[in-house]
Amino acid sequence: TDIERWDMETDVAIVGFGGAGACAAIEAADLGAEVTVFELASSGGGSTALSSAEIYMGGGTRVQQACGLQDSVEDMYNYLMLAAGPLADAEKTRAYCEGSVAHFNWLVELGAPYKDSIYNHRALMALSDDCLLYTGSEKAWPFVDHAKPCPRGHNLQIEGDNGGPLLMRILTENANKRGVKAIYDARALTLIIDERQRVHGLVVRIDQQERFVRTRRGVLLASGGFAMNQDMLRKYAPMLLAATDVVGNPGDTGSGIQMGMSVGAAAINMHDGFVSLPYYPPAELTNGILVNAQGQRFINEDVYHGRIGYYCLQQPDRRIYLIANAEDFTSYQKTNVVGAPFAGTAEESVAELEDELQLPQFALQNTIEVYNRNARDGKDPLFHKSAEWLKPLELPLAAIDCTRGNGALYPFFTLGGLDTLPSGEVLRVDGSIVEGLYAAGRTACGVPRTGAGYSSGISVGDATFSGRMAGRAMAKAMPQ
Repeated sequence: TDIERWDMETDVAIVGFGGAGACAAIEAADLGAEVTVFELASSGGGSTALSSAEIYMGGGTRVQQACGLQDSVEDMYNYLMLAAGPLADAEKTRAYCEGSVAHFNWLVELGAPYKDSIYNHRALMALSDDCLLYTGSEKAWPFVDHAKPCPRGHNLQIEGDNGGPLLMRILTENANKRGVKAIYDARALTLIIDERQRVHGLVVRIDQQERFVRTRRGVLLASGGFAMNQDMLRKYAPMLLAATDVVGNPGDTGSGIQMGMSVGAAAINMHDGFVSLPYYPPAELTNGILVNAQGQRFINEDVYHGRIGYYCLQQPDRRIYLIANAEDFTSYQKTNVVGAPFAGTAEESVAELEDELQLPQFALQNTIEVYNRNARDGKDPLFHKSAEWLKPLELPLAAIDCTRGNGALYPFFTLGGLDTLPSGEVLRVDGSIVEGLYAAGRTACGVPRTGAGYSSGISVGDATFSGRMAGRAMAKAMPQ
């Protein structure tokens, strides 16, 4: 009733032209909807363009089969459900796993290139043009006890960390071919609702003018998370403030989440996020141990670097040291990105290192004595580190200081967002649907729920998949 005129009309309005928004636009356009995308920046891409664009897909993709690997929907589902923890969304995870092969094929049909090869190294990402690699904790305890491990990280056929720009170029070209209208330098301000709280459009600032946009089939919020918003971080996810480096684009201010909340949408899982300690490569540092301020181990060191980072921030005092045989640090300064400085060495006794690191007397000595006794038998009864990475710690030893604030890199981004159905409809706290409103990507709370169980590629995989599902639902919605 406050709107005197409509400046624009469209079937589907999408806020954000990253991976989620682009895939939603393509899917909706293919189903005959008129689509208009409003992007805050001067070009599309979002955080997807800044990423390596790995996608976490499985269940028997073309690449998995070509590499002679057998993966099942159930193993993928069981792994992701355990990884997401007690806040896992079974329905959303099931849809993602069952639709994984078809989604991979859809990306291939759009022109995304994937080489039928595997990158068999413990690494942050494949810097070659090989495709398949382990990007999570699939081979580590406790996950290996619940699901058959299989590599599911699919890297685009491009060398270096250049997958994001390639994927967004492909998605943008496909959106353009379908007549999707993209308006850049456009800031979405607020949603327009009726007396029943149904969403009918949004207000967008373009060229310093407020424009009123009417939507016939719905609004999709796909404008990223809130890692760039210090006030929201303090309010919802204070733990993430202990990390050091934001991963995302300047538009990750939580505006989409706030717009949804303003019309009664529920925001869930807002406290959690991805946090990493990228202490490998070199892979041989996995042979070492991580200890806290009490000189105690707190995790099996063969898990994914995101799980490591998450648990590091939980430790008392947040003092963290990685201790390994000196020989395992040979290539550290050339290949590692963590930036942790050397904190101490031990030539004659563990007590030397214990003293240098200012750890309680005998604590580190006892930790290493117990670790070595079991490692020689190929066992780790305390944390179940796999035998592949169990190597006794023998003098000389060295330690790097992974304490937050002392130089070590702790990148982070948020995982909380609007509560949605697998099809993208936004939900209120009571579970009812906010009619006419959809969310995808990191604006929504998707498949990944916690940094403790994160796997590389799950955000781009979830964003592109959830965008498609929302675009499909919007295109099929009854016009209003």
